[in-house]
Amino acid sequence: MTDQPPASTPPGFGPPPPQYAPGPPQPSAPGPEFLAVDKHNSVVVDASGVAFEMYDITVDFPWAEIRSVHYKASPNGKALMVAVVHLDGRVYECVVNAKPRELLRGWFAQLAWVLGYYRPLG
Repeated sequence: MTDQPPASTPPGFGPPPPQYAPGPPQPSAPGPEFLAVDKHNSVVVDASGVAFEMYDITVDFPWAEIRSVHYKASPNGKALMVAVVHLDGRVYECVVNAKPRELLRGWFAQLAWVLGYYRPLG
C-alpha cells in the first residue's frame, strides 16, 4: 500500500453549514386543555388528543385515531362520563366523580369549549 493523503469530502456532502443547521425544536403553541380528576380516575383533553387514567393505567387516544368524543353526567348526577369512539368502532369510557357536585357544571362548560376547539365538526 502506498501512503496517500486522506480523501477530502466533496463539496455538498457532510453536515450543513452552521447557518443552515437545524435549530432546537420549537415548542408548538399551547392550545386549551381540559382536566377532570378524582381519587382514582382522570380525563385529559389537549392538543395531542384524549387520555384516560383509571387506577394508574393510562390510555392515550391521539386525535388521528378518534372518530368522536361523547360526554354526559352519570345517572345520579355525581360524575362525568366521557367516551371515546375509536376509528375502528371500539368505545372506551372513563368516569370521574365530581365532588362537590357543582364541579360537574364547570367541567361540562370547559369540556365543550375544549372539544369544540380541537374537533369543531364533532
